[in-house]
Amino acid sequence: MFHRITALIIKEFFAVLRDPKSRDLIFVAPFVMLFIFSFTIVMDVKNASMGFVNLDEGNVGRQFISFFSSSPTFTKVFELDGIDDIKRVVDNQEAIMVLHIPADFSKKLIVGEPATVQVILDGRKTNAANIVNGYASAIANNFGMEIMKKSAAWSAAVQREPRIIVSPRHLFNPNLDYMWFTMPVLLVMFTQMLSLMVSGMSIARERELGTFEQLLVSPLSPAEIVAGKAVPAICIAFIEGVVIHLIATILFNVPFKGSILLLALSTLIFIMSVTGVGLFISSLCNTQQQAFMGAFMCMVPSVLLSGFAAPIENMPHGLQSLTYLNPMRHMISISLGLYLKDVPLSDILSRLYWLCGISTLTLIFAGWFFKKKTQ
Repeated sequence: MFHRITALIIKEFFAVLRDPKSRDLIFVAPFVMLFIFSFTIVMDVKNASMGFVNLDEGNVGRQFISFFSSSPTFTKVFELDGIDDIKRVVDNQEAIMVLHIPADFSKKLIVGEPATVQVILDGRKTNAANIVNGYASAIANNFGMEIMKKSAAWSAAVQREPRIIVSPRHLFNPNLDYMWFTMPVLLVMFTQMLSLMVSGMSIARERELGTFEQLLVSPLSPAEIVAGKAVPAICIAFIEGVVIHLIATILFNVPFKGSILLLALSTLIFIMSVTGVGLFISSLCNTQQQAFMGAFMCMVPSVLLSGFAAPIENMPHGLQSLTYLNPMRHMISISLGLYLKDVPLSDILSRLYWLCGISTLTLIFAGWFFKKKTQ
């Protein structure tokens, strides 16, 4: 019995190692995932951009800004022309935080009174905004202690009081309701997952059931077969997106301030781009299990490189450039913009251009590869 089991174990080792797809799954995929995970799953915030409006004419205000400039969290610190520019900067995602220093900032600190500064944060990035707010409070506390040591006007009673009070204000999500951020992202994630799975298993299912040859001898051309496989996946994923939207707005009371037609159009283009990837995976696989694993291997990096798990600014510059090829990155930006603010078409047009380009290339490439495999 031991001899038979040993022979079976050796046979399985040879079977796995001789299969190219199994070798890639065992020796390539884990290290690719490890590389991506190590650079993307970072829960702190780095390389963030920050703007400031300094109405204080004293030297203390400039010293306070220098503390932020020297912090590794904020690699880009720039001054705004005035208060009116704050909303525009946060709205266009030029900065995740804007620091507003009042005119009496230096005066209050010099005489030993607590001074209040306001930080305006991008509420669309709920988790990152909370982390940045914590960093700003820590920097303010450190700077307050430095001023306290240098000032001759403080007493023991004043020392126990907070020297600099940070007053946060979150644009687009004032109550920091995490559901407002989660539901628009889940709409993107679930529609991608469903379209990827349905399209990814379509051709592999035909091969596994032995009906693929019958499909090839039918009057349908390869382009027609690809279209016939793509349309059901697109329709199913789109219907699920509609259901998720209704659940988010009705059941979870997530506000929707944008155009429903613009959301529908963007979602449709996004699903088409993902469906092309799924059909390409399906044309490579012989079984549904292989297609499922291929879709899963595509889904995980897509989520990590979308900015959902961690800010894209934290990633190395090479990975930041790679995220432009990820449809999920563009669709998450569109979805959050349409849900939490009435973003116009002009603001998301560049995102739609990317999605249209990706969907066109993936569908054409999937059709070309399918035709090549059938020849």
